[in-house]
Amino acid sequence: MRNLDGLHHPVLVLNASYEPINVCAARRALVLVLKGVAAAEEQAPVQIHSARQRMNLPSVIRLLEYRRIPHQTRALSRKNILMRDRYTCQYCQRILSASELTLDHVIPRSRHGETSWENLVACCNACNNHKGSRTPEEAGMRLARAPRPFSLHTSRHLMRLLAKSDLQWRKYLFY
Repeated sequence: MRNLDGLHHPVLVLNASYEPINVCAARRALVLVLKGVAAAEEQAPVQIHSARQRMNLPSVIRLLEYRRIPHQTRALSRKNILMRDRYTCQYCQRILSASELTLDHVIPRSRHGETSWENLVACCNACNNHKGSRTPEEAGMRLARAPRPFSLHTSRHLMRLLAKSDLQWRKYLFY
């Protein structure tokens, strides 16, 4: 029987220089290792099975050739907004699953609020319904923190947060 849940586990991706550059799903990391593009630096305690073979999933992989990473901005997407806001409602501060969160336009679209990094926040259904088409001030609500674009700093911060649950990552994240 194969363990498919482990294929969604986060894996830290290092450049050939050991610089942390990304986080990907174990499935993608496994493909990179099997293609010979990356090497597993740390193993997760999860195994995956095929008909003939059994192997540990990687926890940290390193690209075998150095990749120049241009200054990049993340695409504006629901997933990235939820990651930036750490799956936390920005009004009531409850941590919820992705399916329990919505996106809220701080300045409502009905008032010409833009769909942008600076105007979208993760929000639970109850807070979104309470706020309605009002501004947070009009609804008597306060944002936990002002929404900002996803940056390299945000990305590194998220990697460190994920490392709290995976101790193998710590030595690569410069604690």
